[in-house]
Amino acid sequence: MIQKQQELTAVILTLNEANHITECIQSLSWADRVVVFDSYSRDDTAVLAEAAGAELLYSKFENYAQQRNAALDSLQTDWVFFVDADERGTPELGTEIRRVMAERLERGWYVPRHNYIFGKLTKGAGWFPDYQLRLFKHGHVRYERPVHEVAVVDGEIGNLQQPLIHYNYRDVGHFRAKQRAYTSYDASILYNEGIKPKPHNYILQPLRQFHWRLITLAGYKDGLHGLRLSLYMAYYEWVKYRKLNWFWRKNR
Repeated sequence: MIQKQQELTAVILTLNEANHITECIQSLSWADRVVVFDSYSRDDTAVLAEAAGAELLYSKFENYAQQRNAALDSLQTDWVFFVDADERGTPELGTEIRRVMAERLERGWYVPRHNYIFGKLTKGAGWFPDYQLRLFKHGHVRYERPVHEVAVVDGEIGNLQQPLIHYNYRDVGHFRAKQRAYTSYDASILYNEGIKPKPHNYILQPLRQFHWRLITLAGYKDGLHGLRLSLYMAYYEWVKYRKLNWFWRKNR
């Protein structure tokens, strides 16, 4: 008896992603379905998505965990593969996903990413393998935590070998904007945990971050690019503690 092939649905969460959405959808042509789960974009995301052959669904955005759970609840499929609009699949990744769907018992899979930062493939300083938990047996995963959402999988989890392509920070301005948001969120977590900044944190934490990025995570392998990123991340570690201090002063 021939076993029916399981259905794979690629899901792209979007908000104003007109610059990326067409190429992203095209890169996932090996999926059985591509669903764009849109947060009522104000640009041409929806029009371009439908033109590229994707199904289009809408949901008001509250937070990332809610949005991913809403996407899961809206689907009837065997497997779900979450992809961001600035990511690209490859045929090799598609082949590997089909193989593990057919042959393995794990219900969740991490996929590594090749991050392009300022247009350069970055393999050091913490940006590779950059595993992301994205492939799931439908019905066996829920998301928790509003930002930097966490997937909780009912079952074993494995690691894929073939990477997603991620066009990460396009330029320094984009990088700074993202890091400002991340440092505010991270500082708020520390504040809610009752952690107060100490004078030495403003010096030692950035130094540790720089050493960790450049040496431990092999940022040096990317040359001046890796050095630059390590310095940036050290600086934003300092910014995080400045913001933590601001939280305490504001709510004193």
